[in-house]
Amino acid sequence: MRLQLINKPNPSFATVEQILYNRGISQDLMKHYLNLSENDICDFLSLGINPLREAATALATAVKNSEDCVVIIDSDCDGMTSAALLINYLYELFPIWTAAHIHWLMHAGKQHGLNDHMNTLRNGKYKLVICPDSASNDYKCHEELKQLGITTLVLDHHLADKISKDAIIINNQLSNYPNKEASGVCVTWQFCRYLDSLLSTNYADNYRDLVALGLDGDMMSLRSFETRYLILDGFRRDRIKNPFIDYMLDKNDFPLSKSDYVSSKEGQACTSIGAAFFIVPFVNAVTRIGTADEKELVFEAMLNHLAFQKIPEIKRNKLTGKEEYLVLQAVRVIGNVKNRQTREETKGLENLESKIQEHNMLEHGALVFLLEPGEVDAGVRGLIANKLMAKYQKPCIIMTDGGDTYDGSMRGYTKNGLDDFKALLEKCPGVRYVQGHSNAAGISVYKAQLENFLTALDNETAKYPSNPLYRIDYYFKEGINFDSAPDKILSIAAMNDFWGQDIDRAYVGIRCKITANNFSVMKSNTIKISLNNNLSLIKFGATDDEVEQLSTQGWIEIDAYCKCNCNEWNGNSYPQLIIEDYEIIDSCKYMF
Repeated sequence: MRLQLINKPNPSFATVEQILYNRGISQDLMKHYLNLSENDICDFLSLGINPLREAATALATAVKNSEDCVVIIDSDCDGMTSAALLINYLYELFPIWTAAHIHWLMHAGKQHGLNDHMNTLRNGKYKLVICPDSASNDYKCHEELKQLGITTLVLDHHLADKISKDAIIINNQLSNYPNKEASGVCVTWQFCRYLDSLLSTNYADNYRDLVALGLDGDMMSLRSFETRYLILDGFRRDRIKNPFIDYMLDKNDFPLSKSDYVSSKEGQACTSIGAAFFIVPFVNAVTRIGTADEKELVFEAMLNHLAFQKIPEIKRNKLTGKEEYLVLQAVRVIGNVKNRQTREETKGLENLESKIQEHNMLEHGALVFLLEPGEVDAGVRGLIANKLMAKYQKPCIIMTDGGDTYDGSMRGYTKNGLDDFKALLEKCPGVRYVQGHSNAAGISVYKAQLENFLTALDNETAKYPSNPLYRIDYYFKEGINFDSAPDKILSIAAMNDFWGQDIDRAYVGIRCKITANNFSVMKSNTIKISLNNNLSLIKFGATDDEVEQLSTQGWIEIDAYCKCNCNEWNGNSYPQLIIEDYEIIDSCKYMF
């Protein structure tokens, strides 16, 4: 284990300033970053006045002529929130028309865009098709629908080669919109704000909680002033109006640590981390492995006009003879789906870990699994790859036999200096595509070139050391700067609304001694090391070997890589470090 300071701490910086500086935010921008406001919301007109006008005209025509409209729901958190926001808004703006003429179509799996709905759309029932968070690239579908006399309106943020000539495209990537880190839900919201401006209404602001959830769920960069502001603002307690979000926060209130999430019952704001941890994974679970009925239920729970309708209560797949609010059933069902996903993860992990031992896979620079269809649920491949990457500190690829190719998911490991696994894979022979983020993406490899691919992968990954390098913001050591540790740790722990996409969580290193007097083992093999200044180190779920290794009648000196936490007890706040990894530096087993 290696510890490396990101930058030498500047004594003139406050802790928060040092953390931001370490993440590449200049001193000139720090003040702005820490004091965001409504002024950081971009002008919706920068999405393009012409497509905005065309979209408003198309919608007005559908309303005037009492035409049917269908909303295509993209199969992820951003897609669901985008569609829910639009439909909720239209219910406020045109309640009679919307109730009679707005419909929606849900993808059966993880598909995106228009292609798998074309058979339905060809029947001519719908005169207006709206695609929030998708379909910018579906040029052939646009052309066919136009020939059928159907207008297609796209509200999207995905990259596209060109602007379609056969659809109305509102896309921040294809316009002068300053924030390229706005997701589909933000583009949809800005379109609604434009409609508000035309009609002298103010309905769009009622849905800022959905904007925040969609941005968070799609992992948009928090370096964008607009994105960061909309997430923080949307998770203010007074902004949370969506029934599904409200009930999810309420249901999950009991296990929440104030270090990661401020209780909704206390009238405080939910942090980005809180939402990401307690809502987004549940929505993602239902889009990954949920049935069509389960996805439909969760989406309907996001709709204000449906969330509180009474439906038959179902528990353990049986009717109870009672009724309950749809949103309550959705919250319970989504929890069941998440548990089902966890079981699939566990089963898949056990299967793949047995293969690691059986085939001596740790000898290679990356873990590569070639599976038969159905051997591991496709919806959890990425999650399993991420866990194996973290546990074995190696990049991980899980692929399934797809005929001429092996197709699957990859996760990169960055602690060894390999910052862009996607770029490395793209250099290897036989790669059909790598699509996604630099260290989390889909991958396809031609079978005919598999051996060449694996050889090149071994050669490239061998260039990176196996000993992990942990980049830290502060390093504390007794006798040097130990007295400053408690205040800095508490300051960092209070920054939990900072962490998110492109703003890495702060970590610190500490060198300290363990003795029989300051070492204890609590339930579930939780190790506690109590130091001076009311500072403690905690390692959750330690193995029996780790407990034995750190137990001593003498002393053991360790370097520890830690996350900062605030432990609240009896109305007092105590600094606490959560150990992620450690290394024994020196020891004296017995004292004489």
